[in-house]
Amino acid sequence: MQGEINRQTKACGEKPEENPPPSVVLSHRDYTVGWVCALPKEQTAATAMLDQIHPDLPKPPEDDNVYTLGVVNRHKVVIACLPKGTYGNNVAARVATAMVRTFPSIKFGLMVGIGGGNPDNDVRLGDVVVSTPTGEYPGVVQWDFGEVEEGGGFKRIGALNNPPSALRAALGKLETSQEMYGTRIPEYLNNLAQKWPRLASKYIKSDSHVDPLLIPLKDKKFESVNENLWLAILSVFRGAVVSMFYWLLGWNLIATPKESAIGKEVYGDHIQAREMRVHYGLIASGNSVIKSAEHRNMLNKQFGGKLLCVEVGAGGLMNDFPCLVIRGICDYADSSKNDIWQEHAAAVAAAFGKELLSMVPVLEVDAMPTLGKIENQLEEVSKSVKCIRSTQLDREDQKILNWLTPIDYSLQHNDICRNKQPGSGQWLLNSAEYQNWLTTEK
Repeated sequence: MQGEINRQTKACGEKPEENPPPSVVLSHRDYTVGWVCALPKEQTAATAMLDQIHPDLPKPPEDDNVYTLGVVNRHKVVIACLPKGTYGNNVAARVATAMVRTFPSIKFGLMVGIGGGNPDNDVRLGDVVVSTPTGEYPGVVQWDFGEVEEGGGFKRIGALNNPPSALRAALGKLETSQEMYGTRIPEYLNNLAQKWPRLASKYIKSDSHVDPLLIPLKDKKFESVNENLWLAILSVFRGAVVSMFYWLLGWNLIATPKESAIGKEVYGDHIQAREMRVHYGLIASGNSVIKSAEHRNMLNKQFGGKLLCVEVGAGGLMNDFPCLVIRGICDYADSSKNDIWQEHAAAVAAAFGKELLSMVPVLEVDAMPTLGKIENQLEEVSKSVKCIRSTQLDREDQKILNWLTPIDYSLQHNDICRNKQPGSGQWLLNSAEYQNWLTTEK
């Protein structure tokens, strides 16, 4: 009887009972994977992928993050989301930095969420793009970080770190597994729908998810979805009128492929509906959202035609929070951008993150250095570089002094400093002229 009640309760769409807390009390040091999201809907998708949900742990007062703790494929995971209404590389960096301080055993990170795809490289809505080093570029490039050159040109400077080697190795294994057996993303999405039925209407693909690339259209200059729909209707109506006219005259109408290509879209003549795919390659990150196909295409050209995805936030993580960036494609970064695909794109990205963690052995993760230790090592290297640079500057200064005069005046200078009267020259430093010069913006 009780079992029947439970089945009826789940059938009514109520929230399933959460996994009971682990019998052993866990601490901050037990969690080894950091999972960062930019939007609440991305956090929802990530939470729905947890095999277990753990109770919250206390955090220091200086940490403003809110965490969700749990297990994904035996890995203990910390999920954090950017504050609602904020976005960008700097905000993402602050969230990740606070996470690493509060959970000192984190070994690597995942930034999982949504992004805009590049259809010129066959990236479609509902696909997944994973940051992977491509040629001269790391997995993620920051497209808006650089300097303006004379004449108005923009020179991109700096480079972001590659994803951790352990994750790249797991990616290779996962790619082979997907080629041989297929991806488990549909399985994970099905589990999401069964465990969290209230999410299914938005996070599972349905008839409401229409890809603008597949809308009938022959004129490529229009990007608006509404324009595409009206042009498609007019095109079909025109074809019907022409067919009726031919039929009345007794002519046989043999449509050429070009004239009957229902399903063509603004980007090409040979696009057809297909299953979701996973793409590995270059992601461009910035501090602003791109809603222009022209801008997207310009970036793709600048990166040698290798750009797969554009997004906001990941560039702030790569140097201080070694991570892999996973993006579900929700739009094409053009004027047809809308929110319809966002939840589903967040779900497929989270499902890929879960599948990836199934390829990373827990024991190998335990043996990895923590991000905090890596950060300390980087700080030591930075200090050493600064020291070497300072020594080089001192030597350069000495060369200039030797060039000015071969006579060493240091002994005379030191003798004058020892014998000077207290307050000597203070009148100059206290003068109005000097103070005015000192405080005036140069």
